[in-house]
Amino acid sequence: MSTSLLVHGYEVVIGFETHAQLSTQSKIFSRASTAFGAEPNTQACAVDLALPGTLPVMNKGAVERAIELGLALGSHIAERSVFARKNYFYPDLPKGYQISQFEIPVVQGGEVSFFMEEGKETVRKTVRLVRAHLEEDAGKSLHEDFIGQSGIDLNRAGTPLLEIVTEPDIRSSEEAVAYAKELHKIVTWIGICDGNMQEGSFRCDANVSVRKPGQPLGTRREIKNLNSFKFMQQAIDFEVRWQIEELEDGRKIQQATVLFDPDTGETRAMRTKEDSADYRYFPDPDLPPLVIAADWIERVQAEMPELPRVMTTRFVLEYGLPGYDATMLTQ
Repeated sequence: MSTSLLVHGYEVVIGFETHAQLSTQSKIFSRASTAFGAEPNTQACAVDLALPGTLPVMNKGAVERAIELGLALGSHIAERSVFARKNYFYPDLPKGYQISQFEIPVVQGGEVSFFMEEGKETVRKTVRLVRAHLEEDAGKSLHEDFIGQSGIDLNRAGTPLLEIVTEPDIRSSEEAVAYAKELHKIVTWIGICDGNMQEGSFRCDANVSVRKPGQPLGTRREIKNLNSFKFMQQAIDFEVRWQIEELEDGRKIQQATVLFDPDTGETRAMRTKEDSADYRYFPDPDLPPLVIAADWIERVQAEMPELPRVMTTRFVLEYGLPGYDATMLTQ
């Protein structure tokens, strides 16, 4: 876990949720293409559109990419995991629910480690993971080209995602960016995600709160869809300053989802934050439990490239390199 760093007498507490779009050629529950940049609504089939009578079929390649991530992060890969329906209304969600995993995710625990400069020292930081679960992406609402209206592009609906969730172990915007860069390196290194942040393949949400040292966790606000490392740091820094000013002025922080505006450098509230009860999760009756046998994990592991942390250790042992130098060589 990361050490504390005080800002105006407050401790910053950050947890991360990252959506990594998986590198499969077809969607998680249909055969429609996942290629980026096609004309709107040309890559959405009957399953993606949730037409009556259609049923989801699990994409084996998406499961194998989840196994790879679990192996890369030292996680437990569940022998049996369950898909659930996450219910909410949004125009680009045709079914009125998202197929995700809730109580039993496929990847459980694990950690991401990285080095940071603190003063004249190089310090190793570790962020613990809660879970990584498989789910489908929603479509996309288009606002720019429609005066007074919104367009809906369902090409992205059903694209396979891994949502990677951390413990609230991060203590500064610099640590947050370092964690995100390391996770980005891992998912692109093992080839499960192309990592293209501009195209939305690697999207980060930061849950930010502040507290006086020793106090219980403060109320968090979630900054959604951070798609560049530069904006990530700017958004978190602004949010931390804003929350501290609110508390110093005697006001309470309200749990909310916020967006970062790069033009103003500010965050603004989008909606009050929902909790899991608001989504009315229940097991999806159309999908059986996902069962992963030990020999499947072994086959996936045998085909994976050497991981950065394994290569780093080998460079230290075989060539006598300092740990920091060996890490830099595997960037």
